[in-house]
Amino acid sequence: MSFAGVSLIQDGRLWPSASASNDAGSASGYHLLVVEGYSRSKADFLNGNYIESRSFRVGDYLWLLRYYPNGSSGNAGFISAALILAQDVEVPAKAKYVFSFIDQAEKQGPSHIRKREAYNFHTKTRGMCSSEFIRREALENSEHLKNDGFTIRCDVLVIEGGDAKGTTSPFITVPPPDMQRHFTDLLMAKEGTDVTFKVGTEAFAAHRCILAARSRVFKAELFGPMKEGSMMTADAITVEDMDARVFRAMLAFIYSDLEPELGEEDDEDVMWQHLLGAADRYDLQRLKLMCEDKLCRFIDVSTTTSILALAERHSCDGLKKACYDFLGAPGKLKAVATTDGFDHLITSCPSVMKELIAMLAP
Repeated sequence: MSFAGVSLIQDGRLWPSASASNDAGSASGYHLLVVEGYSRSKADFLNGNYIESRSFRVGDYLWLLRYYPNGSSGNAGFISAALILAQDVEVPAKAKYVFSFIDQAEKQGPSHIRKREAYNFHTKTRGMCSSEFIRREALENSEHLKNDGFTIRCDVLVIEGGDAKGTTSPFITVPPPDMQRHFTDLLMAKEGTDVTFKVGTEAFAAHRCILAARSRVFKAELFGPMKEGSMMTADAITVEDMDARVFRAMLAFIYSDLEPELGEEDDEDVMWQHLLGAADRYDLQRLKLMCEDKLCRFIDVSTTTSILALAERHSCDGLKKACYDFLGAPGKLKAVATTDGFDHLITSCPSVMKELIAMLAP
């Protein structure tokens, strides 16, 4: 493995660090992520938030690492680490990787890396995450943590040829998947639509088969037992208790499987809360987790009670843990207790208060 540089995170910020010395064309390499001031990063970065390394090159691709002091979304008890593609590509970059601590030599040999599963990295800023890299408690009681710091090593092996067998022809370029774009174009053009939803004063035309394939709730409503009981007229199905902007964003996700783009006029945290409710209502688990991940970044003194109540109502364990993690920080619970929403949380979500008391009890 060629050395692919080192990044230094000190007290929660990335500092200038050594340049990579590996050959740009080398198909394998490792990057070191040095974390100093672990306690500070744990206090400053909530669940779902991360610090990025500097970019480094392995196998003619640029990569970077993400370090989640309190875990990626839904993994609050862990430290998470992710390998991210840092450049646009026409053809997916195929690579194997492994995260280890600098003193775990047995995990860093070429034979160990080759036994790992290979992944396709399709898009810039997207990658693969080791969500449960190590439990925070285990790290804090291990020899890896020294003087409030540790070093993570990421070994990367880029597989040439485009597939696991290396059989792709050098004369043929297979483009990345674009099925989502075709479905989205179909929705925007309203071609072949066979069902209409009325949401407030707006109407949305869609395709029954696509909706049914993506959501068990839509399948039951459009083809199953719920069909007779749905609010369906000759012209449209009426969707109550939902804003048209939320339904539009949800519909865009159903056709594209991508994170919905919010409008500039939208209040982001409120919009993600409503979208989470819609995702739960129609059993869109991937969208629901996206919303949880987004809402983790909005947790503060003024929003914790409403987000925690939402998480309880829609069974969002990861989002609840992120709220509890925030409330467990020094002084946060006392500050939240003075807000208007705290009394409402006590009366509306007694089970949450019991969990909170149990969590904070000595």
